[in-house]
Amino acid sequence: MNEADQLVITPVSGLRQLSQFIRLPRRLYAGLPGYVPPLDMEQKDLLHPRKSAFFGHGRAQYFLALRGGRPVGRISAQIDDLAIERLGENIGFFGALDAIDDAAVVSALLDAACNWLRERGMVTARGPFTLNSNGETGLMIEGHDAPPMIAMPWHPRWLPPLIEASGFAKAMDFLAYQMEIGPQAEQKHLVPSSLRLGEGRLGTVTTRTMRKDRMAEDGEILRGLYNDAWRNNWGSLPLTQDEMTAMVAQMKPILKPEHFVLIEQKGEPVAVALVVPNLYDVASDLGGAPSPLGWVKLAARLLRHQFHTARVILLGVSSKMEGTALGAILPALAITELMRRGHSLPYRMVEMSWIVENNMPMRRLIERLAPDPCKRYRVYDRSLTTN
Repeated sequence: MNEADQLVITPVSGLRQLSQFIRLPRRLYAGLPGYVPPLDMEQKDLLHPRKSAFFGHGRAQYFLALRGGRPVGRISAQIDDLAIERLGENIGFFGALDAIDDAAVVSALLDAACNWLRERGMVTARGPFTLNSNGETGLMIEGHDAPPMIAMPWHPRWLPPLIEASGFAKAMDFLAYQMEIGPQAEQKHLVPSSLRLGEGRLGTVTTRTMRKDRMAEDGEILRGLYNDAWRNNWGSLPLTQDEMTAMVAQMKPILKPEHFVLIEQKGEPVAVALVVPNLYDVASDLGGAPSPLGWVKLAARLLRHQFHTARVILLGVSSKMEGTALGAILPALAITELMRRGHSLPYRMVEMSWIVENNMPMRRLIERLAPDPCKRYRVYDRSLTTN
């Protein structure tokens, strides 16, 4: 093998290589149909050890695949102490997997991540996650040509079979649904007129928006409901206070009070939904690293709120409501409230993502409005205790 064909997997070290790691997907996938690069700034918030709240409870090693000195792939290996505590097993994660269409490159990257995890006592490698299930989750299996959505990953079609050829098997799928906003969707989602928040049988049940001057406090309410409502979902991990603080800081420039639906019963939070405007709507034509003029355009678009799509990143109900009549209808009431608020917002479509494949109650509710998923993401497992 001549030097130009030699494949080397090298651990990322230093800021220069970290920047190379962050920028690599848009260089590998430039021009591929359906691919729109996220902002480098957004990816730094996920991956940079000094910016990502993940590193408050986890550790990671990044790897680059070099062929003839040229980067042709990347991967992360990470251990999350919260995941080990929650799952009760030494399960390590891999993520940020991006590579050219080459089985040798993908196999070598996965082996490097698995070896790093095995050397630290992990018995299973699971992923992809960037960097855990509270970040970008899964490998895109379907929906490559669908419009991109904030904090949802995109992968080329060649990666799934190459991962499976490297000894990984499906652990779980995660689904995304697109819901059109407008009278037709509202007609499909009609709830009985007797079930109106604050009226009749629901006289003690009220809803409110986000308090912009008390976002940190509302963030903690959101975190508490999220951790409670999602505790039994497959692979779910609790959000830490640091992670919520970081999320609030990152989203503050694009959030409006209407994006936060909090439902309370006698003043006690019982359900929540959070909608986030789709950053791709205002940034997709600027590239991952906008020029100075690009940043000016982005700032102006954010100021004018020039979004036309959004993502429901959270819809949850307090465990205290499980088994009650009110608990059964709270998700539908939250969606009704989102639709009502949509009259004053510019969105034409909202993506509900992600939904765990085996969460049939939520799927049945959503599939009344959107019968088929628009995207599918897969999480894989591989044993680290067998050859």
